[in-house]
Amino acid sequence: MNELVLASVSGPWVYLAVFAWVLIDAFFPPLPSDVVVVALTALSISTGVPHTWALALVAALGAIAGDNISYEIGRRIGVERWRWMAGRRVQRAIESARTSLLRRPVVLMLTSRYIPIGRVAVTMSAGATGFPRRRFVPLSILAGTTWSAYMVGVGALAGTWSQDNPLLSVGLAITIAIVAGVLLDRTFAHSAKQRDLRRVSSRVESPADSPPERAMSTS
Repeated sequence: MNELVLASVSGPWVYLAVFAWVLIDAFFPPLPSDVVVVALTALSISTGVPHTWALALVAALGAIAGDNISYEIGRRIGVERWRWMAGRRVQRAIESARTSLLRRPVVLMLTSRYIPIGRVAVTMSAGATGFPRRRFVPLSILAGTTWSAYMVGVGALAGTWSQDNPLLSVGLAITIAIVAGVLLDRTFAHSAKQRDLRRVSSRVESPADSPPERAMSTS
């Protein structure tokens, strides 16, 4: 089985496949690329193929290109055209992205890249809301590069732990990537919920306080 796996990833086609997979994942989240990058990196550390640095490069280029395609889709088509966008979770992510892009675009772009639905929501919302392209492109380069470095790092860690068994290193890398993704998703969702609660609370309190103050000032 190990020999079969090595034979299937030893050719140059694997880099093109990774680039295409990461690119498509940037605007079609049902094809998560995170597990592909970490699994191949773990295999690279264990066996020497595919080349780790080449894998990191094509993953970063695919992420950058895909995010900019997603931006263009949002600008030209919007964020309500496809059926999978109508889901409750997707719409909640899109609405949160819309309200946060102008306030903290750097943090939002960097963090959302690690969440499949989150990155699509942010990049498409950026295009749909007219976020300046001159600001989006540098942020997409930074986000894609750091995301690739992180995923390759996770795969390298798993591959180092189990160098003697390539299949075990792949399974370990995928497990780490999934667990980390779930934890990040829960953390960002909790933070967004807390911000919404604070925003609602401030809106509820301010109308009640302002009329008496105005009344006192006029009297």
